[in-house]
Amino acid sequence: MILKSIQEASLENARVLVRVDFNVEFKNISEVAEHFRFDIVKKTIDFIAKFPGAKIALLTHLGRPEAKESEYSTERLVSAVEQALNRKVIFISDCIGSQVSEALDTMPSDAVLLLENIRFYAEEEANDMAFAQKLAEPFDIFVNEAFSVCHRRHASVVGVPQFLPSFAGFRLIEEITTLSRVKYEPEHPAVAVIGGAKIETKLPLIHAFEENFDAILVGGKIANEALDQKIEFTEKVLLPKDFSDPNRFDIGPSTTAFFIQMIKVAKTVIWNGPMGKFEEKPYDMGTNAILHALLESSAYIVIGGGESLSVLEKADAMNRIGFVSSGGGAMLEFLGGNTLLGLESLQSKKEENVI
Repeated sequence: MILKSIQEASLENARVLVRVDFNVEFKNISEVAEHFRFDIVKKTIDFIAKFPGAKIALLTHLGRPEAKESEYSTERLVSAVEQALNRKVIFISDCIGSQVSEALDTMPSDAVLLLENIRFYAEEEANDMAFAQKLAEPFDIFVNEAFSVCHRRHASVVGVPQFLPSFAGFRLIEEITTLSRVKYEPEHPAVAVIGGAKIETKLPLIHAFEENFDAILVGGKIANEALDQKIEFTEKVLLPKDFSDPNRFDIGPSTTAFFIQMIKVAKTVIWNGPMGKFEEKPYDMGTNAILHALLESSAYIVIGGGESLSVLEKADAMNRIGFVSSGGGAMLEFLGGNTLLGLESLQSKKEENVI
């Protein structure tokens, strides 16, 4: 894939709109439960900020609001973003219009703007081009630093690049480079661990791994659905042989032991999705056992998906994994061989930028 890197952008005195994904969970009304999504954009923000006169505004969605409800306002994120970026963050209570333009005119050089929740406007998910143009109007450059939304046909993802010179941030390029390498050229033995729910969303991923991986270990609700529907796979796909309970809320001890043994001999492992109803004890045992096996493994590990990230955050293990992808649905789509519209909008014809 050929993308335009932020390193190609002319950033001096530029007003830069950066699409990030700060769609995080909260522990309580004011404290976020995860910081990973804030931390991974810092390299790109620091790079832009070093150019004289550059001004930065961050744009994200938060939850699925039905109206402009305060619980979904990005103002709740200010403290966490300041901590992660080590910069003053100024909240703007809109993402289009004069408030944004005036804030860009008056903002201090060492600060960044955090715009209001993009999903407060229905035009975002409708990919309304007039709305996308309004988003773009105050800015000179657009940077996509949100791999996790690149599969969305939304105005802030595919619409804005129609009106501004647009580039990929450092983290976005790292996501594509890493996922491409493990998908097409994994070191063998290569093992994929696939769990979670919705067999229809995971089937393309399982079939894609059957091409280049040596084993696909399937757990969670999708394993139950595959068994119930009598879905046929190649011999590479290994479904559970036992469960922890009659409701099949978790993989059983024999399956867990077998999966762990497969992980121990692997050189590459990709994990997406829990092995059971991990949010409720004792049905977290299979998922936790897989996590501990991965932490003890010498293989190159790639983990992605919202539920998998929750497991890592809870275990304080984010920094003990080879690569943690920010993508859930985007990771599934990319590894499953589907085109990501957000990436298409950034593509360049320059051969030297092939990644």
